[in-house]
Amino acid sequence: MSAREGSWGGLLSGVNLARSIALAGGVALHAINIYIATTVLPSVVKEIGGLELYAWNTTLFVVASILGSALTARLLAAAGSRGAYAVATAIFIAGSLVCALAPSMPVMLLGRALQGLGGGFLFALCYAMIYSVFDERLWPMAMALISGMWGVATLLGPAVGGVFAQMNAWRAAFGSLVPMTLVYVALVWLVLPARAQDARAGAGRLPLAQLLLLTLAVLAVSVGSMSPDPLWNIAGVALAAGSTLLLVRREFTSETRLFPKDALRLDSPLLALYLTIGLLVVGMTSETFVPYFLQVLHAQTPLVSGYLAALMAAGWTVSEIWSSGWKHEGIRRAIASGPALVLAGMVALAFSAPLHSQGDGTVLAFICLGLALVGFGIGLGWPHLLTRILQVAPSGDQDTAATSITTVQLFATALGSALAGMLANLGGLNVPGGIEGTSRAAWWLFAALAVAPLMAIGAAARVAAALKREEGAS
Repeated sequence: MSAREGSWGGLLSGVNLARSIALAGGVALHAINIYIATTVLPSVVKEIGGLELYAWNTTLFVVASILGSALTARLLAAAGSRGAYAVATAIFIAGSLVCALAPSMPVMLLGRALQGLGGGFLFALCYAMIYSVFDERLWPMAMALISGMWGVATLLGPAVGGVFAQMNAWRAAFGSLVPMTLVYVALVWLVLPARAQDARAGAGRLPLAQLLLLTLAVLAVSVGSMSPDPLWNIAGVALAAGSTLLLVRREFTSETRLFPKDALRLDSPLLALYLTIGLLVVGMTSETFVPYFLQVLHAQTPLVSGYLAALMAAGWTVSEIWSSGWKHEGIRRAIASGPALVLAGMVALAFSAPLHSQGDGTVLAFICLGLALVGFGIGLGWPHLLTRILQVAPSGDQDTAATSITTVQLFATALGSALAGMLANLGGLNVPGGIEGTSRAAWWLFAALAVAPLMAIGAAARVAAALKREEGAS
């Protein structure tokens, strides 16, 4: 194999170029939808109400995405790659139309759940197809390219959502996703093979018990967060912790698993990787409320607040592409230093976002710095963390390892969003509400979620140390 085939040139030339565009487009569509929704949600609440259910838009979206991700291997095996993309986009379009026509927040949540299911299929299909259509030497670049589509989404999503929100036409923002999706599925049909080279993963039974426990963990926190009584919030967190422990136990005893065999053992290299990824993502879920804070506390328009919130994803994209070609010591430094940068960003946000600045330039500068640092820290080691999961997974479990990437990322997003909703409500987002309540909610949100990257520092150090030992032994 030539050096070019293991470089960006090998990924972005010939048939690989067309396939890269098709796979990257799926993540771009999924991410653009997320930023459109994040940007227009304050406008949605103004028209149809439902502020107490604000965080549920993200929670239900991501829970449904987890289910879509878990079902992706079976869908690939049954329908082939083209058919799987057709099913995924049909569900996504249905969800977008429900959101566009929603007369109330409960109906909006139904639409967001459908969008999440279709988006989960799209998200997992892209990672599964990397394993199927690209050589292993191209995996880090392919991971970086596909994840880099979040950067593209930071340009398009807030623009689409912000423009429509300022025109008091947020429904059209969701409607605009329909033609985009139709164009995308036509592209996939033209450039991807009818069937993936390897669809073995769809042959096994679905780990229904683990999926139910995972869903229960997220919904427990979300339901508890709806009550102003701290006891209900504590009960929700306790139930989520119990469900997670039962899920781990089930993984050890069941023949059908969400993760590779023994991946959740304390001495497993995969466990440290999953913890690092999950904790970093939990920190990023604070992004859900950033547009609302910027509009209420800092006098920003929907368009501007959408773009400022997207600085997290922009930082992620820049650092991910920058670090994707690093080797050996560079990889270890990227993985080990990323959580510290995320922690620094969360601390900056905890002290700047709660201020009632009404557009003060200095305060906004600190908010922008914090948002960019959070994203930059996550992206720095991201492609190497994901590639490492595929490399250390048992040879017979690489299919499961590929789908576990999206499972961990989406579970962390859903759980983090549920915790964000709980923290914001406890902080006073609804009661007392207004400037005082929103300011307190911002402080509690960023300060409490900063614990996640703090914990990730230890897990990342373990991953880096294992890499160093492996290189020393080779």
